[in-house]
Amino acid sequence: MEIFLIRVLQFMLAISILVLLHEGGHFFFARLFGVRVEKFYLFFDPWFHIFEFKPKKSDTTYGLGWLPLGGYCKISGMIDESFDTEQMAQPEQPWEFRSKPAWQRLLIMIGGVLVNFLLALFIYSMILFHWGDSYIPVKNMTYGMKFNTEAKALGFQDGDVLIGTEKGEFKDFSADLYRSLSSAKRVDILRGGRPMSLALPGDLNLLDMMKNQPPFVRPLHPANVTEVLPKSEAERIGIRKGDKIIAVDKQKIGSFNEFMEEIDKRSDMLAVAATHKDSMQARQITVSWLRAGGDTLTKAATLTADLKLGISVFTNEGLYKPVTIEYGFLESFPAGAKYGVHVLASYVDDMKYVFTADGAKSLGGFGAIGSLFPPTWDWYMFWKMTAFLSIILAFMNILPIPALDGGHVLFLAYEMITRRKPSEGFMIKAEYLGFGILILLMVVANMNDILRWLGYM
Repeated sequence: MEIFLIRVLQFMLAISILVLLHEGGHFFFARLFGVRVEKFYLFFDPWFHIFEFKPKKSDTTYGLGWLPLGGYCKISGMIDESFDTEQMAQPEQPWEFRSKPAWQRLLIMIGGVLVNFLLALFIYSMILFHWGDSYIPVKNMTYGMKFNTEAKALGFQDGDVLIGTEKGEFKDFSADLYRSLSSAKRVDILRGGRPMSLALPGDLNLLDMMKNQPPFVRPLHPANVTEVLPKSEAERIGIRKGDKIIAVDKQKIGSFNEFMEEIDKRSDMLAVAATHKDSMQARQITVSWLRAGGDTLTKAATLTADLKLGISVFTNEGLYKPVTIEYGFLESFPAGAKYGVHVLASYVDDMKYVFTADGAKSLGGFGAIGSLFPPTWDWYMFWKMTAFLSIILAFMNILPIPALDGGHVLFLAYEMITRRKPSEGFMIKAEYLGFGILILLMVVANMNDILRWLGYM
């Protein structure tokens, strides 16, 4: 429960910051050009609100809604999600959005997207300035990688050390490594200390590479025990720090990755268990390990209900020394901008998978987004996730869908080119259509979250 609350708090804080500043971008340009803003709200307020206030001599009512799906800035004389057709039926006023030149209306509409994009670049810059860029170079991962059957069919072998592709050297183990492999024609590796290259098709499906279980590639972790949890099953059967797991149910293993694969098979058995006896049987395993002194021991063990034995091994951070690049205050801005543009370009490139059946299933709603935040409060990860969400918010809002900023920009571009405004009737119908599309996407994304939680996806 504590982990859930921490993630919810991080998610709510990040969304609140992004929505306030996004709507603030619209507000700034509206007031700059003398357009009246009637309402400025964090979160939506159908039927009622948590609070609102209106400063003296101000035309704007500020408030907090109860539905945390976004926020809004109600601008006078504009067809938006408020569908205020009564106001639009009145004579045009000089302080209204519709009375302003097209270029001013365009700036008002892109204000939110502009603020979100610049905010992301600023956050990335400050992350680099405060924490630097710390990572483990892939070529330094001397234990190599663990590959699935699809990767091995292309010539990879467990323990291969990845160096790079024809496009350049790999930096760290991240989604960028997968992207490089998916489009590469050649990959350079070290095998047994010898450099060699493998040919790749150049059109691997990135989504399949990452979502398959086990995935296409992940770092190989030795099965050397670094910690035994007190009062755990591992302690009961006599496993000690420094021992090495060598087999599970007489199946030899050469890494902790393989150990986890064998344990994961028990998940399927638990899923179909009809009785308590079936569940207990699924949790029974036989473990063999090599003692630091050279003896081999084999004992039966009962995993916990969540299939844990009670041991830990070194992960990347324990096995390898990270490299840290530090940035001065002025140096951080171009570096942060370069990083932010790269994140945006990668996200846009990955969007092509959304229009596939598997891509639609991979869509996530609020639950999926919230789960991206760490289970403990970590300011580094919080700001990194906030910057990433700001990039997403900027990109999604500029899509040419009616009801989004990009839809309004599209119609303004049409007006500026043809010098004719779309009719108000058309704009209202387009707004309804766009709003319907957004609701449908939101339902699909959040339904995916529910189905994943229930185990159907």
